[in-house]
Formats: sequence, C-alpha cells, structure tokens
Amino acid sequence: MRILAAMSGGVDSAVAAARAVDAGHDVVGVHLALSRAGGTLRTGSRGCCTIEDALDARRAADLLGIPFYVWDFSERFRDDVIDDFIAEYQAGRTPNPCMRCNEKIKFAALLERAVELGFDAVCTGHYAILVDGAGGRELHRASDAAKDQSYVLGVLTAEQLAHTYFPLGETPSKALVRAEAAERGLSVAQKPDSHDICFIPDGDTRGWLAEKVGTATGEVVDRGGAVVGTHEGAHAFTVGQRRGLKLGVPAADGKPRFVLEVRPVTNTVVVGPKEALATAEISGERHSWAGAAPTDAAFACEVQIRAHADPVAAHAVVADGRITVTPDRPFDGVAPGQTAVLYIGTRVLGQFTVDRTVSAVPAPV
Repeated sequence: MRILAAMSGGVDSAVAAARAVDAGHDVVGVHLALSRAGGTLRTGSRGCCTIEDALDARRAADLLGIPFYVWDFSERFRDDVIDDFIAEYQAGRTPNPCMRCNEKIKFAALLERAVELGFDAVCTGHYAILVDGAGGRELHRASDAAKDQSYVLGVLTAEQLAHTYFPLGETPSKALVRAEAAERGLSVAQKPDSHDICFIPDGDTRGWLAEKVGTATGEVVDRGGAVVGTHEGAHAFTVGQRRGLKLGVPAADGKPRFVLEVRPVTNTVVVGPKEALATAEISGERHSWAGAAPTDAAFACEVQIRAHADPVAAHAVVADGRITVTPDRPFDGVAPGQTAVLYIGTRVLGQFTVDRTVSAVPAPV
C-alpha cells in the first residue's frame, strides 16, 4: 500500500511509520504545521506541533529513509479547531479540541488530500485496533488499556476507517514502543508525551479565553437563584469545576460547591453540591457512526464521556436524529459540548456531542 505517515514529532508516530516501512509499504512522512507562530517552541511536555516537533519528525523520516514534507494546515486548524473552541465556550459548552482536530484535520483534511494524491491510507501513532468485520471495518480499543485512544477516534466514519492504519494498536505497553524506538536509533525514544491543549501550551485556558473574548462581570447563583458570588466571564467556567469560584457566601452545610450549569445568554454560573453533578440522562443530535450503524433503534451499550473516564453501562435510543442515553448509574458531571462515545464490548459504535443533560438530583423548588 501507499501510506502517508502523519509524523507529529513524537515517539508513537515515529515508531508507527517505522513499522509501516517494515511491513513493506511505500511510506511518505508528513508533518502538519498547525500554527504560523514561527517562534513557537515546546516547553517540557506541554503542547505539540511546534518547530521542535517538526525537526524531530524530519530526523525520524531521514533515519527511516522515507520522503518527508511539512504541510501548512494552520488556516484550516484555526477555522475548524481554535475558532470552534472559542465559539463553544461562548455558547456555554465545554468542547474537546482533540476530537475536533481528529475529525476535521487529521482524518478529514489530511485524509482527503492523501486520497487525492493516490495514497491508500493515513498512518498515525494512535493506540487503537482496526478489525475487518462482517459489516465492514470496525474500530476497537487498544490492547493497552492505559494508552487506549479509541475515545478520541470515535469521530471517525466508515469511509475514514477504510483509509486508516494504526500499527501500534496491539502493542502491550508504551514502554515497549519506547524501547523499540531506542533500538531503532530514533532520537525521540524518551521524548515526553505532549499534554494539555496544543494551542494553549501554558495550560491557562481561562486566561487565554479572556484574551480572545474579553471579560464581563456576571453573577454566580445557587440552584435556588440566590446570588453567592460574581465572576468575570461565564466562558471561563465548565460543569464540575470547583477551583476558582471565589464565592462570597458559604454554603449552609459548609461543603464545597461545584459548577452545575453555565448560562451564556445571561452570563450566569450556577453552583451547587457535588451530588447535584450526578447526571441521569444525556442526549445530542450531532452524531456519527464508526462503521456500520446499529440495526436497532434501542440497544444496550457502554458510554465513555471523557478520554480517561471509565465506561458506564447504559441504554441508548436513536429517534428523530437524536441519541438519548440513560446510564445504569449516573454519570458524574457531564457538560454540554462534551463527546459521548458509545461502545459494544471493545468496539467503538459511534459518538455524539452532548447538548442536553438531565440531573439525577432535582433542583429545590
């Protein structure tokens, strides 16, 4: 096969490209330039897609003896990921930029260009397994549960899965990948994993948003509507948040309070006790299936609401273009804008963006 290896500059994508070469494929490496800030450099393990990463990717490609290119996707990244991130927060939702990047950049823009250029598949260093089943290609969890990345790949469609290659999915541990990289002489063998939002490398999401959308004083209220504090912009808060509330009125029971709801229209933040974060139902209209869609409108499944959350047994119903999920036990603090990924066993069935939640603990009248 002709393989386009997406090389981020990290150890996983370098080893994935190396395995594609070993498998006898015709491999070309490409690094995606997602920012036009030419002086950007990685700090420790924060961020990704920097000049340093591009150089690391080039060195890996040179060692593997494969052609290497840098493609400028910065405009598409700004429009589809960064601007979307800002708009979602302004709408009172909590977005997952990694999901949008996989959906819009790595497995849409990149894959579209790869197919146009005659490549059969895009290879990445994601930890997930592809299985050719009776209904077509399926996406499954990786062998290493600690590194499983099937959640952030839940946005992939059947057509995209047909042109995807994940060489690391069945590797038992990340330690083995690093050892293999060292044996191959790859300089990134011990390079730290990136974390945090790549376009906010210092991790200060609140400060970054304040610069982009400004500040506006608003009220913090309890579930009964009583004002218990003020804030400088509802966009800086997300459901489940405890720190940084700066409440002027303590709770009657003396227990900490958490963000339960963000109301962007009135610039209001609603807080309450931890038990009120329990969520009895979630639903959303924006959804996709990772392969064949379910044959029944109602089905049992497991649902994961964060990249590293434990899956929860649930019952899902698809009706009028909307997916509604009722968990066997309440979810903990689901925010509109989060992605819910549906599994049956190890298989990723599909995903949807949560736009409505129902609390398991009714608000006081």
